[in-house]
Amino acid sequence: MSQFKVGDHAVYPGHGVGRIASIETKEILGTNHEFYSVQILETGMKIMIPAANIVKIGLRPLISKEEAIKVVEILKEKDVKIDTQTWNRRYRDYMEKIKTGSVFEIAEVLRDLYVLKVDKELSFGEKKMLDTAKNLLLKELNLAPEVKDMVNSDQEIKAIFGVQ
Repeated sequence: MSQFKVGDHAVYPGHGVGRIASIETKEILGTNHEFYSVQILETGMKIMIPAANIVKIGLRPLISKEEAIKVVEILKEKDVKIDTQTWNRRYRDYMEKIKTGSVFEIAEVLRDLYVLKVDKELSFGEKKMLDTAKNLLLKELNLAPEVKDMVNSDQEIKAIFGVQ
């Protein structure tokens, strides 16, 4: 039985929101296997994911209203300690968080980079990562049916951080 249906939106870790384009059965070494064909909305890239591996891979449905409320709380949390390690170590740690596909980890990266931006100039890589985290988060928040009205634009995210 399939967890997703054709047309459903799903989040693929590190790539963002995709749409289930098809569910296909392929024979491999005499055994039939079900695959989800996911088209990533941002890039148009198509990914074939074995249905048996979706949990291991981290493919998940869009967030619920309760999860979105927690995301906004994470973004609004201002009393956070930013790691003072070198920018490249921070970059590596933040990339690991983004690759998990967890909307909460992505929100933490976005918040931490905005907080860091107040104190110092971000490196080119950190600026790019801030944009990546923001885009991943906004795409999901805009498509989740229960949460469209919570935070759905770059301006609303900037307002949370008091940035113009």
